[in-house]
Amino acid sequence: MPAHNADIAAIFEEIADLLEIQGENPFRIRAYRNAAREMQSLGVPASEMLARGEDLTELPGIGDDLAAKIREIVETGKCKALEKLRAKFPPTITTLLKLPGLGPKRVKMLYDEIKVESIAALKQAARAGLIRELPGFGEKTEAAILEALAQHAEEARRFKLAIAAQYAEPLVAWLAKSRNVKQVTIAGSYRRFRETVGDLDILATTKGKSDVMERFTRYDEVREVMAHGETRATVRLQCGLQVDLRVVPQESFGAALQYFTGSKAHNIEIRRLGQHKKLKINEYGVFRGKQAVAGDTEESVYAAVGLPWIAPELRENRGEIEAARKGKLPRLVELKDLRGDLHAHTKATDGHHTPREMAEAARERGFEYLAITEHSRRLAVAHGLDVHGLRKQMEEIDRLNAKLSGITLLKGIEVDISEDGSLDLPDEVLGECDLVVGAVHSKFHLSRAKQTARILKAMDHPHFSILAHPSGRLLGSREAYDVDILRIIRAARARGCFLELNAHPERLDLLDIHCQMARDEEVLVAISSDAHSVQDFGNLLYGVGQARRGWLEKKDVLNTRPLKQLKPLLQRTII
Repeated sequence: MPAHNADIAAIFEEIADLLEIQGENPFRIRAYRNAAREMQSLGVPASEMLARGEDLTELPGIGDDLAAKIREIVETGKCKALEKLRAKFPPTITTLLKLPGLGPKRVKMLYDEIKVESIAALKQAARAGLIRELPGFGEKTEAAILEALAQHAEEARRFKLAIAAQYAEPLVAWLAKSRNVKQVTIAGSYRRFRETVGDLDILATTKGKSDVMERFTRYDEVREVMAHGETRATVRLQCGLQVDLRVVPQESFGAALQYFTGSKAHNIEIRRLGQHKKLKINEYGVFRGKQAVAGDTEESVYAAVGLPWIAPELRENRGEIEAARKGKLPRLVELKDLRGDLHAHTKATDGHHTPREMAEAARERGFEYLAITEHSRRLAVAHGLDVHGLRKQMEEIDRLNAKLSGITLLKGIEVDISEDGSLDLPDEVLGECDLVVGAVHSKFHLSRAKQTARILKAMDHPHFSILAHPSGRLLGSREAYDVDILRIIRAARARGCFLELNAHPERLDLLDIHCQMARDEEVLVAISSDAHSVQDFGNLLYGVGQARRGWLEKKDVLNTRPLKQLKPLLQRTII
């Protein structure tokens, strides 16, 4: 069974968690976490790099020891170092780290003091009032843990879209090699570019007898075959992801694709429209009585109810059916529309490549420009730049621009927004930048009024250009902070600022509904990679997917403009 980069990253994260629970050296812990991030963002499978004989130590943050562990995981699927650590703790202890507010130090105290080693034991201790008695916890923390436990019980495991892709795409490629297979397509929330995926729905058509079902159930990453019939099978992969495969007749493929793509709310409305025309619509086709009248393509299904085809990303019953009826569906932005990237980091702070390497990688993707936006000094953990460091980098960018052809580097900064709304660097040096990306990196638990006021004040600075990752959320690990996003969007329009849609798979921030709000208020959105390595530009795919879910067209996206049109927009225009 091949080890995906996500598998390697998960092993390194678990090692880091267990080391932290054990109280090990923080630098060693950080090395594993950095390696996990590198594996998650690596655009090429590590297994392929090893097969080609490439040196893994050339990857940022990967030394001889970590490279050896990656090779071990790729070759055996296991890591002896992790197995040794697991032997020191109960097997369920790391599940506690999935709960918001429970970091390794608190998990260690819970284990050492009251022998909490599982979700069930934690719930029992919280209900008994034992947690509030521990140093540094208290009644509020205990209540927050109970609330988190209740939410945890309601949520099934979901995979971030980019992680699901690491398992989905190789599986589809494997199935496509089956005998007599014509089409293999992923439907469901994956096709709709939902930020997380609960399971995978795969549809296939064949031309005669095929071994696709046998190949599916014999796939070497299958942990369990849950059901197996002639036209449908369900398996669970080693990573825990459930996958359904359905083989459907060619004449039903469009109906099945429309049905299994969803969403449920969208499909209910489509079926209701069909009922008004005395049609029955299901995964087998569109029927008038017993006569099939459509279903071979999705277009035929929508045409049967008087609608044009609707892009999968829009199918959430948020107005797309009415827009289709009126002929007002958006012409959604595409990846090829992006002319540049307005948020990237280099080795000067916490990135892994030089400005030249980042520029050359951006140029290879067809970009006309790339903004270098390092962290500012307050973010010490990322080695943020002070005034001297920023000016030194701007001089380096000027020298590079004199030598580079086919791409222009823009001088920027991701400046920290303080609790009081002030910016981490003086206006004098910010005014020397081509753009200023403002970001909240601390004090996430301020009240709605204070958090909103903080951001509004930051946007008042004359050189503020773009608000980065506007909700501050990290999928699966940190909730969005409480902020009046509509007020922020309207203030951005009044101040001549823009909002970022951060394409990193752990963020995908703006939320899709907030993209729609920005579009309605005529505030441009920058789809930015927040790249820390040359591989991270690949994440723009997911940013564009999120933008499409938010109804954004090419004209609604800031960085679809050529540089000549972009530069005047970055110069603040108050309206």
